[in-house]
Parts: sequence; C-alpha cells; structure tokens
Amino acid sequence: MKSIVPLLHNIPLFQELMEEDLVGIAPLFTVKKVNKGTILFKEGEVGEELYLIHSGVVKIYRLDEAKEVTLALFRDGDFFGEMSLLSNGMTRSATAETMAASTMYVLSRTAFTSFMEKSPRLCLKLLETTMQRLRHANDQIYDLTFLGVRSRIIKTILRLSEQHGISTPDGLLIDVKLTHQQLANLVGTVRESVTKVLQELLDDELILIDKKLITLRNIEAIQAEIR
Repeated sequence: MKSIVPLLHNIPLFQELMEEDLVGIAPLFTVKKVNKGTILFKEGEVGEELYLIHSGVVKIYRLDEAKEVTLALFRDGDFFGEMSLLSNGMTRSATAETMAASTMYVLSRTAFTSFMEKSPRLCLKLLETTMQRLRHANDQIYDLTFLGVRSRIIKTILRLSEQHGISTPDGLLIDVKLTHQQLANLVGTVRESVTKVLQELLDDELILIDKKLITLRNIEAIQAEIR
C-alpha cells in the first residue's frame, strides 16, 4: 500500500505528517472499487470510516421531503467522512453516492484511533479541517438565506470552478459533468431556474457549455453578476 503515500502528500489532512508517518499509516487503508450510483453510506447510519478518493466523483447529499439537496462534490484527491473519526457511534449527517465508477482508499476509525495516539499533529489537523468544512457549511446557509436564486446559481458555478477548475484556451473549465438538475440540487432550487440562468450567461458569452461541462470565459464579469 506504499503507492498511497504520494496521494497522502497532497491531502490537507495528512500533508503535514513526516514521511515516516505517512509510510506508517498507508498500510491501514483498504482499497474499495465501486460502480457509478453506489451508495457508500446513508444519512443516519453509524459512521466508522474515512474515504479518500483515488479516482472518481462522489456527491454528498441529504433528502428533504424526498427532494435531494446536494451539499458537496468530491473527486480525485478529496476525502470525506472525517467526522466519523472524531467520536465513536457518531451517525452520518448525509448520504454519499458515487457519480462515476470510483476507486478509493478506506480508513476505519479503529485503525485511525490507534495511529492518532502517536501523532498529536494529526489530531490538530483533523480538527482544523473539520472547522474549515463547518465554515463552508455556514457560507452555504448564508447564501440560501440572503441571496436570490440567480446569485446562488452563479456563486455555485464560481465555487465549482475554484474546486474543480482546469485552465483551457477558452477559459476555466469545471471538470465535472453536471446536468441542470444536479446543479439545481447543489443550489437548492428547481431545474428550470438553472436552465434560465445558464442560458442568460450563454447569451452574454460569459460561459460555454459542451457535453455537460461548463467553461467560465470571464471570471470577473461573472462575479459582477452576483447581486
């Protein structure tokens, strides 16, 4: 499992550990390969594992009266499920489902706890990472409360470009295929609103859309659209 060490170097949770620490924790991970549409865990289940994505895409969502609200999208190099490592018996706050065939490394709470006792630095990094994600959740709550639908859609596109953007000759490509409905689930609105706003941005030549991939042509002009 030494092949996971280079990946750990780039994960915020582990990147401050010494090389020998990374080599020590690497064998504690197990490999999990799953198909698109696989439910990794459900909201309300007891969580016992941290997931580290080697390849693929995973969405984290909750169901509100049968309506799906997507909280986050994770892909290569991201991790999720870290809250389960903090407390024994803690239940999952959301559901995790793969959006593509995925390969990931899984770390159980039991294995992590025994290693964490030897690495106070890892304990502090886990708390720091958890707080960062909590701040992100607070930002989402603020947007839902104070921003209109159009501004939320645009802000979500900008956030996705920061998380998954790739520079191309045409602009900043969001390297995750999203249907209008999936984008609506991220924003907390209906598909028709997303379609309308995307068409407006297309008409203004601020974005390009090709095969469900969105490219931002002018970041500054798009940011100015948030009111």
